[in-house]
Formats: sequence, C-alpha cells, structure tokens
Amino acid sequence: MKQLALIILFLVNLFKQASAQCAMCKSVVESNIDGGSSIGSGLNDGILYLMAMPYLALAIVAFAWVRYNKRLKA
Repeated sequence: MKQLALIILFLVNLFKQASAQCAMCKSVVESNIDGGSSIGSGLNDGILYLMAMPYLALAIVAFAWVRYNKRLKA
C-alpha cells in the first residue's frame, strides 16, 4: 500500500511540474487573439479532440467486453 501511495505522490509531483511547459504556445495564442485571429478557438478544438480520444477508446473496449461476456453466458 505504501508503494502505491509513493507512486501516486510521484506522479502528482511530475504532472505539477509539467503543467508550466507550454508558455510559448500560450503567448502565441494570446497575441493572435489580441490581433483578431481565431487561432485560439482552433487550438481549443484540438485540445478537446485529444481529450476525447481516450474516453472513446475506453468506451469501445468496455462495449466489446460487455458484448463478449453476454455471448459467453448465452
């Protein structure tokens, strides 16, 4: 149990440090938005697309697993 807690603590600290690594992207988007460009909305759409993919993959695997289990029971 202690090993799991240490791993979780390590991962939390790792992600805390990684959250500040995109200063260049942020500054480019902010300067383009101030100039009237719509590149920020495109970047946001891309982020949402990338965020949805793991959930979609998990849903497909769960659906296939449930369907497989129903076939085994029948």
